[in-house]
Amino acid sequence: MSMGTVSLVIPAFNEEGLIRRSLQAAVEQTVPAREILVVDNGSADATARVVREFQSAHPDGGIRLLSQNGASGIVPTRNYGFDEATGRIIGRFDADSLPAPDWVEQVEACLADGTVAAATGPVYYWDLPFRRLLLGIDRLVRSVMLRAVPNEYRFLFGSNMALRASAWELIRGETCPDEHDRMHEDIDLALHLAGRGLRIAYSPSMVTGISSRRLDDSPRDFASYVARFGRTYAAHGIHSKRLRAPAVFFLGVYVPARLLRRAYGRWGGRRGSV
Repeated sequence: MSMGTVSLVIPAFNEEGLIRRSLQAAVEQTVPAREILVVDNGSADATARVVREFQSAHPDGGIRLLSQNGASGIVPTRNYGFDEATGRIIGRFDADSLPAPDWVEQVEACLADGTVAAATGPVYYWDLPFRRLLLGIDRLVRSVMLRAVPNEYRFLFGSNMALRASAWELIRGETCPDEHDRMHEDIDLALHLAGRGLRIAYSPSMVTGISSRRLDDSPRDFASYVARFGRTYAAHGIHSKRLRAPAVFFLGVYVPARLLRRAYGRWGGRRGSV
């Protein structure tokens, strides 16, 4: 594939503290993205100002700031960005994501296989210690799930994913609107792709760092977030017990990971890449 095939979409809501880092990682790619679309969903903070400042500092970065104020939530904001993207491939990550420098390059390599409609990869937590170890654990968990339930485990990770624009056009009218924000929109997207017989690839080399800030949620809120796995599958009529494994894993590591995050913050740990 030639350069300029990948549009990057970053949904954002009140992300003034993190969006600059994400944009920096997006413009420092070994293969430049065609464009970088930040979709602001009515932020009440300085998110838009920070993006504009970054645009001014990087006039050749291909950054576009879009406003999606018609509806609140990740689904309509994501959809708006996907619809506005002009690349043949749409990359997607969050405002706290730090894609590896070769992320776009790895996406193009993965989707050079014409049978692949979408791709996702492993993540590490850039604001925790032991980043290489955590990346290895993430890779291991994904690999085990893919081997254990290869015909049922359909997933994309919204913090680290890409799909063909043609695949998005095929399913865009079918994805669940999730007005009450009770599902994992990325898994819903994967299930609709799979329902159309489209192949989703897992690329261990497609690496992104994400924040562990979800661990700051109360136990009740974290449990509700994890329950999105079951609610998403149930909405699609899927009730396999084996697909509960990721939810069980996240619930199991919540307490020690939360303690590690707090301790690391007190230590003044350095945040960065693997």
